[in-house]
Amino acid sequence: MAEVKSDIEIARGARKKPIQEIGAKIGIPNEHLLPYGHDKAKVSAEFIKSVKGNKNGKLILVTAINPTPAGEGKTTTTVGLGDGLNRIGKKAIICIREASLGPNFGMKGGAAGGGLAQVVPMDDMNLHFTGDFHAITTAHNLLSALIDNHIYWGNELGIDTRRVAWRRVMDMNDRALREIICSLGGVANGYPREAGFDITVASEVMAILCLATDLKDLEKRLGDIIVAYRRDKSPVYARDLKADGAMAVLLKDAIQPNLVQTLENNPAFVHGGPFANIAHGCNSVVATTTALKLADYVVTEAGFGADLGAEKFFDIKCRKAGLQPAAAVIVATVRAMKMNGGVKKEDLGKENIEAVRKGCLNLGRHIENVKQFGVPAVVAINHFTTDTEAEIQAMKDFVKAQGAEAILCKHWAQGSAGIEDLARKVVEIAESGASQFSPLYPDDMPLFDKVNTIVKRIYRGDEAIADKSIRDQLHAWEQAGYGNLPVCMAKTQYSFSTDPNLRGAPTGHTVPIREVRLSAGAGFVVIICGEIMTMPGLPKSPSSEKIFLNEQGQIEGLF
Repeated sequence: MAEVKSDIEIARGARKKPIQEIGAKIGIPNEHLLPYGHDKAKVSAEFIKSVKGNKNGKLILVTAINPTPAGEGKTTTTVGLGDGLNRIGKKAIICIREASLGPNFGMKGGAAGGGLAQVVPMDDMNLHFTGDFHAITTAHNLLSALIDNHIYWGNELGIDTRRVAWRRVMDMNDRALREIICSLGGVANGYPREAGFDITVASEVMAILCLATDLKDLEKRLGDIIVAYRRDKSPVYARDLKADGAMAVLLKDAIQPNLVQTLENNPAFVHGGPFANIAHGCNSVVATTTALKLADYVVTEAGFGADLGAEKFFDIKCRKAGLQPAAAVIVATVRAMKMNGGVKKEDLGKENIEAVRKGCLNLGRHIENVKQFGVPAVVAINHFTTDTEAEIQAMKDFVKAQGAEAILCKHWAQGSAGIEDLARKVVEIAESGASQFSPLYPDDMPLFDKVNTIVKRIYRGDEAIADKSIRDQLHAWEQAGYGNLPVCMAKTQYSFSTDPNLRGAPTGHTVPIREVRLSAGAGFVVIICGEIMTMPGLPKSPSSEKIFLNEQGQIEGLF
């Protein structure tokens, strides 16, 4: 049996074309590509503005079951499907998020796909790329510095230092920074207060960059950020500190989408990267809407399982950007079904049809949920060599009973040739006009009712529970004019419940709300549930231990 190459070895051997050739395939002239080396470029704001009158292509969402240690391959399938659509003669663009350094050096790994379904340059994408995350981190922390500087120089705005809502960020997993005391060391360093760090991908600046329609909209949203409250609980905005202009300057290049290519030299926009368990988990509106003007099909993904990523894609991104998805693909694997069915990771190589059937309850729940939004769904079975015919058939039979179709996909090993069947099915669904998309709840529903709607209809829980102080805070925001915003649920990705160990399709659980945050600039209310952390920690043996430069100066261990 031939040796299976690692993702990074495959990426290193890619036959990349100059980025100008990739741009030309979708009608972007050279003068509107701002190159970062030979294999990546930003697309100019002028070009984006020039295509706004073009007809939209079809938008395809790739989502998945709840992630397991067995692996699902959602990004791999997104990339494979984009290649597959191009293979069957459709003009398709892939839109995915950028990778966060924290998970890359922690546990989750990168976000460039895998096997023969990858976006390249994989190592650049999983590291500093075009500097977007650095720009977002710097813009966020500029605002943090301006807040403490304003307080130091007399606090003309009357900020209550006990009610500073704006934290600091860095793009690394560092649990030691979750809760800190800043400004220690005497008079020269300001007034000591409690503070803390979130990871950059949880920053409201990240969410704003990904939801803004252009630079002008970006600057307005930055000004709308609520940074603190006065003693009378009236809000202090970023524009009150005159921060919005300088923050926009730092982000003027970052808001432009990044163009790269797949291993098969098809175009991909890789832009933005909000986490899906603690933020809204979708690539940028600018990238998606621009791609829709340039292609017949745009394949995009939403983070983690459909209970988080797809729900936020539909209820936040599509609602705010006026997007109409034509179809959804739900990625699942035989291995993950067995794990949901109670099989331990070390036993996944053994055939266990009963465990597959039992684990399919998780998949069935996601199929039902996607259909609640009026979007037709097809299941992609991401193939592993240990899968048996009987196990695959058990999955297909289950999905058929749910009124959908499951298609075996071998894109990891075969590239676009292994996913043609799924590509043709997606085209069939999208062209049928069957999608009747609508968000789960109306804008004018009270905030806590929006939360309960998601808890009951998506998580299948009994109710959300929250202290009176949290309910009062939500009510105060409604009174202040923020009641029409969607809610962004920050919850564990591993379960429909807030217990990460509760796999399958649990019902009857409650969803405890620990904290709520108003992201007035991004345009949503963050609902932090259970034990979810907005600054992750590193595992006992982080991935960074295995990442190094080899004797040829090439990166090893990055995935």
